[in-house]
Amino acid sequence: KKILPQVELWAGGPEVSYDAVEFLKKNPAFFGVMVGEGEETFHELAGYYIERKPETLSGIRGVAFRDENKGRDVVHTGWRELMDLSKVPFAYSNLTEFKNRIIYYESSRGCPFSCSYCLSSIDKKLRFRDIELVKKELQFFIDNKVPQVKFVDRTFNCKHDHAMEIWRYITENDNGITNFHFEISSDLLGEEELELFAKMRPGLIQLEIGVQSTNGETVDAIHRHMDLDKLFHYVDSVHELGNIHQHLDLIAGLPYENYERFGCSFDDLYAHEPDQLQLGFLKVLKGTMMEEEVKKYSILYRNQPPYEVLGTKWLSYDEIILLKGVEELVELYYNSGQYTLTLKYAVPFFESPFRFYEMFSAWYRGKGYHKLNHNRLEKYNILREFLREHIDENEWDTLDEIMLYD
Repeated sequence: KKILPQVELWAGGPEVSYDAVEFLKKNPAFFGVMVGEGEETFHELAGYYIERKPETLSGIRGVAFRDENKGRDVVHTGWRELMDLSKVPFAYSNLTEFKNRIIYYESSRGCPFSCSYCLSSIDKKLRFRDIELVKKELQFFIDNKVPQVKFVDRTFNCKHDHAMEIWRYITENDNGITNFHFEISSDLLGEEELELFAKMRPGLIQLEIGVQSTNGETVDAIHRHMDLDKLFHYVDSVHELGNIHQHLDLIAGLPYENYERFGCSFDDLYAHEPDQLQLGFLKVLKGTMMEEEVKKYSILYRNQPPYEVLGTKWLSYDEIILLKGVEELVELYYNSGQYTLTLKYAVPFFESPFRFYEMFSAWYRGKGYHKLNHNRLEKYNILREFLREHIDENEWDTLDEIMLYD
């Protein structure tokens, strides 16, 4: 703004949409905010600046801006109606810039669920892109041999027919290269999906399943609806197929889950042998129900993005730091997939999987290993050093053989 004082700066997105007027009061350099869904609003805004159509900004729905005629008071034109998702232009018609890159793709917007920490729970309108249009666009990725397409649909399989049509299409038109990533609710799967999954090439799809917690009280508090028995049944069924990579997600810092109880959730997920176990930390996002419940749950969180939890009524800051250490070693050792047999052999010597990673993390930090980057061989030696200090000497030879095999 100092360099180009004549330029009017605009902001947009969920970060500023839910408190647009407040944002403009606190940030004098900004002239306006695009509120909510931005495709049509941005297009009209560009029209206003290029052709002065409409003639005034107040003719555009979904903006908040400073009115020079009213002493720079902020005018808010209200949220615009949600658009037809099929009218959103395809973003990837020229793929030269995207060679060897991950592509993000959207076949639906919104979510039928109401998880209190999630922005998708605010807008209850679930919309789908026309299925024939989706197939045409997916064929473009397949023809261009894109390495990975990540669907950003919040719950991809919330509409059975839509999900099945897409899964069938990518199975029938598989190019042997492209991988498709989906966030799903596995308790919405059924036998029809399993039959189709069984026909897929290994690596054609990968599934990310947000379990978040196995504590019933926590699940109720965040307004999440899932049948855990059914969820794990289908996680296990997919695992048995052996051709689909599965991620299971947890969130630390949720209501009613203390450090010990989080350890139970961790062990519950670990028992199902996911290909990746992702430990996330609660983010208190603007506009969510969780933001309104901050006082109720004594949640402390960062003022700056990503607004990550620092403590709750049940979880102290010190415990969050311990969990960060656990997360680091799960990422380095479990999720890397380089130590599979070693971990399978070694973890049962400890009270629980969570205790193993907790003790390993405390030891790892105590040695100062967290301050350095290690190559793969060094990481093996670090794990070997830890295990030799914590398991019986009679097991060392077997351990070395298994490590060598890994």
